Amino acid sequence: MLKVQALTFAYDKSPVLQEVDFEIPAGQQVALMGESGCGKSTLLRLIYGELPFDQGTVHWKEHALRGPDYQLLPGAPFMKYLAQDFDLMPFITAEENIRKFLPIHPVEAANQKTEELLELMELTEVRNRKVKTLSGGQQQRVALARVLANPPELLLLDEPFSHIDYFRRNQLRRNLFGYLKSEGITCLYATHDHQDVLPFADQVIILKEGELLDQRETAAVYQQPGRLYTASLLGEANLIPIDILKSYASTTRRIVVYAHELKASSKSGLKVVVETSYFMGGYYSIKGKTEQDTYVYFQSETPLEAGKEVFLNASLETINKRLPI
Repeated sequence: MLKVQALTFAYDKSPVLQEVDFEIPAGQQVALMGESGCGKSTLLRLIYGELPFDQGTVHWKEHALRGPDYQLLPGAPFMKYLAQDFDLMPFITAEENIRKFLPIHPVEAANQKTEELLELMELTEVRNRKVKTLSGGQQQRVALARVLANPPELLLLDEPFSHIDYFRRNQLRRNLFGYLKSEGITCLYATHDHQDVLPFADQVIILKEGELLDQRETAAVYQQPGRLYTASLLGEANLIPIDILKSYASTTRRIVVYAHELKASSKSGLKVVVETSYFMGGYYSIKGKTEQDTYVYFQSETPLEAGKEVFLNASLETINKRLPI
């Protein structure tokens, strides 16, 4: 288990992380989400030991993980960290970069492991090219393969797919997270992309301005985000008064409703005027303006004419699950 307690850190007396507490069971994959500057990368660097704690402790199983005040080099034999700069060896090939990080094996076993990682990261076609000639996305895939050459118990990843071509990401996500799960590797990864999270993360940790707002199972956070900030990290979301959506109760409480949960009609509900229809492939994302001059986003199978008035509603099931207990 990875256990972080009261972790606090500041740059030049400016708080970056404030008493962050969480636990991650061994073997789980946990996503770290939050707006830029919220402390995601700093948290990973603190856990790895690149930065000194102002306060708090970090433990992996029975091992205390300490910063540069206690050890000359960051990290530990059971832990790997892949930052957004990949630190590859540019003048040797992609394959050689991976091979150099393999544990000592018989030649046949080393060859087999190298082939496995090249296929996992879809690198077989560029295996013999020097790293300096590869694109940013190809280099990121080499870095991912290299960090798995000698599999760690705990893996920290900072935006692991940020440089990779969009069309290739889905398969690489499936490859990587499937491999981590099969090998029992615990992974904490920072990301801005909910597609890195919803299908793969066992849990989500939400950070804002250096504070931990939430940590729960991924589906629970998505279904009951509690606040617009959290929901907006996981999809297109709106904050809407309940009584406008339904004749539910005499209340002005507002709930989070995702764009796909709003249904348009010509009768009653939240009145909006259509401004723009965005073609998204299988549907249209509609931007509408309310009578209160706020914007609402919802989905439609067809484009809607600008200036058209529609009424939006959400199901009673959606409203009930978003209400506080």
